[in-house]
Amino acid sequence: MAAALAAELSAAPVQAAPDDVVGPPAKLPQAPKGDRLRNLDFLFGALKAAPNEESAKAVEERIWAVWMISPSDTANLLMTRVRTAVEQKDLDLAIKLLDGIIAIKPDYVEAWNRRATLYYMQKDYGRAISDIREVLRREPRHFGALSGLGLILQDIGDDKQALEVYRRALNVYPRLQRIPDLVKELQQKVEGRDI
Repeated sequence: MAAALAAELSAAPVQAAPDDVVGPPAKLPQAPKGDRLRNLDFLFGALKAAPNEESAKAVEERIWAVWMISPSDTANLLMTRVRTAVEQKDLDLAIKLLDGIIAIKPDYVEAWNRRATLYYMQKDYGRAISDIREVLRREPRHFGALSGLGLILQDIGDDKQALEVYRRALNVYPRLQRIPDLVKELQQKVEGRDI
């Protein structure tokens, strides 16, 4: 059942989120078999060493594929329902479903990340930041959560912290889209221009 659900999750469209939110691509490759942590360590090494944007994007998609699949069939099933609720713009239902996933599988990082994204979309920054902390506690390399945290910090006017968080995201994923431009912009704003 997990393999069939993985294929369904990979084929299902991803939630509509603001363009700045880093999230999984609409079509994900099959998650690699084997030790999940070892696979992620290998993929993050490949992500850092990617010679061009095309190869970095391919590695990013594989990382998302690993993150999206939970070892719990119940959590995976509920995530498909979350996706449907988001597509139908029923964010309250999506959040309730994510609450349930987190209650039964609190170590499933992507449930926390997805709920943080929904809170961000609702401008509920306190809850979004709280969920992002949970994501980063479990997976400090989560470039999507780091990018989201940077966006929130910018929205609340903490440009210095946003810059630090974006730099952390780029340290994990040097070819992360849109973030280098935000770093340049904030670097000039926070640190001034080079002389």
